[in-house]
Amino acid sequence: MKHRKILNWAVRRFILFMSYENIAGFESQEILVYGMGLSLFAISKTHYSFPPGKQCKYAGQSVRALPIRILTVGKKRSPGVQLIVDEYIEKLKNYCSVQDIRLKSNPKNAKDVMAQIEHEDISVMSLVKSNEWVVMLDEHGVDVESEQMASLIGDAGNTGASTIVFCIGGPYGHGRQLKERADVSIKLSSLVLNHEIALVVLIEQLYRAWTILKGQKYHH
Repeated sequence: MKHRKILNWAVRRFILFMSYENIAGFESQEILVYGMGLSLFAISKTHYSFPPGKQCKYAGQSVRALPIRILTVGKKRSPGVQLIVDEYIEKLKNYCSVQDIRLKSNPKNAKDVMAQIEHEDISVMSLVKSNEWVVMLDEHGVDVESEQMASLIGDAGNTGASTIVFCIGGPYGHGRQLKERADVSIKLSSLVLNHEIALVVLIEQLYRAWTILKGQKYHH
């Protein structure tokens, strides 16, 4: 559904371009390339492909440091978890700005699971902006290695997005709106992790990814 909407947008833009009076000044090859470019944009927006292997394609290169926002649905964190999260946020600030945002699980105290998921979905989507690149953490997502996470951060910087948003769902997972909005879905482990453990693993991996990008010795 998301792919079709974007593709329809691309087709409309192409038709609008074709209708301009100065179209006669373009060669047919140029028009074809423009149309193909719109189609490729539509496809790449929906289908992100991770580079294979254990090499980060941006290692040691200069990349655009997008701000990171982490949206976590869950209960109040334990002091120990918050201490670790704060420690890695301070480390990450050497590379990019980071926001850690916790949203209340089951915000309307719904008794029905599907209603709870929908309410959490609405809360998350109210904070996601149209120009952000959204990474959804999900047990059915792509299993990524640390080098691929570093490549993902580098690639996100080339999308024109303003921010990378990582979304960690509540106890029953993500809702329909976020699943449709997400640019990519990843998993941190084949094991099911609760939101606190997932957050700790994610933020450590984000720090690790930046040390890979900078060619530093944290990652071996």
